[in-house]
Formats: sequence, structure tokens, C-alpha cells
Amino acid sequence: MAKAFASQGDMTEKTITFDEIGEGLWAFTAEGDPNSGVIIGDESVMIVEAQATPRLAEKVIEKVRSVTDKPITHLVLTHYHAVRVLGASAYGADQIIMSDMARGMVAERGQEDWDSEFQRFPRLFEGYESIPGLTWPTTTFSDAMTVYLGNRRVDVKHLGRAHTAGDAVIHVPDQNVMFTGDIVEYHSACYCGDGYFGDWGGTLDAIKAYEVDAIAPGRGDALVGSEMVNKAIESTRDFVDSTYRPAARVAARNGSLKEAWDAVRAECDPKFSDYAIYEHCLPFNVARAYDEARGIAHPRIWTDKRDIEMWEALQG
Repeated sequence: MAKAFASQGDMTEKTITFDEIGEGLWAFTAEGDPNSGVIIGDESVMIVEAQATPRLAEKVIEKVRSVTDKPITHLVLTHYHAVRVLGASAYGADQIIMSDMARGMVAERGQEDWDSEFQRFPRLFEGYESIPGLTWPTTTFSDAMTVYLGNRRVDVKHLGRAHTAGDAVIHVPDQNVMFTGDIVEYHSACYCGDGYFGDWGGTLDAIKAYEVDAIAPGRGDALVGSEMVNKAIESTRDFVDSTYRPAARVAARNGSLKEAWDAVRAECDPKFSDYAIYEHCLPFNVARAYDEARGIAHPRIWTDKRDIEMWEALQG
């Protein structure tokens, strides 16, 4: 391999923040590393996103214990990616919730994704030896389900494909706050390697229609207030569109993946090169955009071997 993935050299420890974004609702963020969410009910707690390992999950639990001693009973995983789900065992939650589609993707490609992500981004797998295996949900849903944490209602919904085929969002009506997973990012690159460019904008529109007062995004700062929420939604839209358009133009004239890479860089670098994990995401984003533009409707499975082959093709 001509050079390592950008993420393989990213070993800088990130500063954790823990912000209350509504009454009893908290966003665990870490400078562009994967976020988690906390929903405190009358008698129990729901966590959104597990982190990549049980050791990293303990950092979330430490923050939870700084604000409540209520037991953690529910864990919602917005999609199947290893950095989001493999820390699940640390919480001891009675219910682990995913969409039907997300569970299917664990079965189809969960181990391959784990191997691939571990190779790409070793820092995010601190304490990887404590992972007991793939994370499987105890409960799934197709379009929507409601969980009551005592009197607090929590709606878990699939609003459309975007970051993956099975993305879930979590809406807390009493505060009009949403946890979006990686459908929405803030000053962080979207990872589109398993995404659906043609659907992503419509899913963002569905989120926007809620007119929420705050969002905990998948990566980046908590978004409080309609101005910040809308700014993040629209910057996410711009990122996705700016990645797909140039790749599609190259694909339409039967250009190469390397030509698509150059075209996407020319459009995206001036706008997004300072975003967190930009260099890490870009090769996977270009490969998926190029595939989708050539009629490959569903993302191909990434493996540690395919990752390297793709990366080497882009160095030519």
C-alpha cells in the first residue's frame, strides 16, 4: 500500500463534552469521534449508540453516573457499524433496539465491517480485547416503535435510507429533541461508504419537518436551537450532494474511480477539508458514489481486503 489510511495515523486523544440538550437529555460528544446520547426517564435510562468497545462505553457510563443513578435499561443502536455497536455489553441493558434492516445487516456484513473498521481506525477500538462478539438486538422494528421510560415517551423511527439502509432516529416529544445518528453531522465529514446518496436528502427533509429544538448528531457538537439545527442539516446535505455530483459526472462518461476521486476532491476540499475525519471518509465516499452512479443500488460489503484494494487504486 502506497501509504496508510489517514485514520490509521489519527492517534490524538479527543476531549469529551457532555451537554444537556433538553430536560433529562444529554449529548456525549468528542471532537468528531462517535457521539452517544442519554435519555433519562422517570425510573430508568436509555442510551443511544454504544461506542466501539466496552472500555469506551465506560466513559459514557461515567458521564451518566454524574447526573443520575437510575439503571440503564434500554440501548438504541441507530445502525450496524462496529464503532457504534460493539461496546453494547458494558451497559447491561435489558433491551437492545435496532431496526429490522440494521439487524439484517449485522447478519449480512457485521463481521466484515468489524474487521474493516478495526483496520482503518485503530484508535476508536481502545480495549478491543473486551468486545465479546457481534452485537445483536433483543428487539427490532420495521417503521416505528414507542418506548415508555415511565411517563416519558420515546419514539424510535426509520425515516428513510441515508447513512445506511436501516438508519433509526430517536425523538423525545416532550422536549422535541432528536438523536439522529450519522444521518446528520456537524463540522464532521459524513461517512457515505454504506450510504444511499439518492435517498439521503429526502431523509434529511423528513428530519427537518419535525422542527426540533435540538439534535444530538452522529458526530460533532450538540445542536441546540433551530438556527444551529438547520445549519447542520443543510451542511450535511451540501456535503452529500457535493460528493455525489462530481462522481456521477465522471461515471456518466465512463471515467475511472481515480478520476472520480480527483473530481470529488476538487469540489469538496475547498469546503470540507477542515472537517473531522474528512480524509478518512473520502476514499470510501467516492467509491460508493461512483458505484451508485453506475447503477449499483446497494452498497457492496467492505472487507479489510477490499479497503486496501480500493485505496491502492486511488494512489495511481
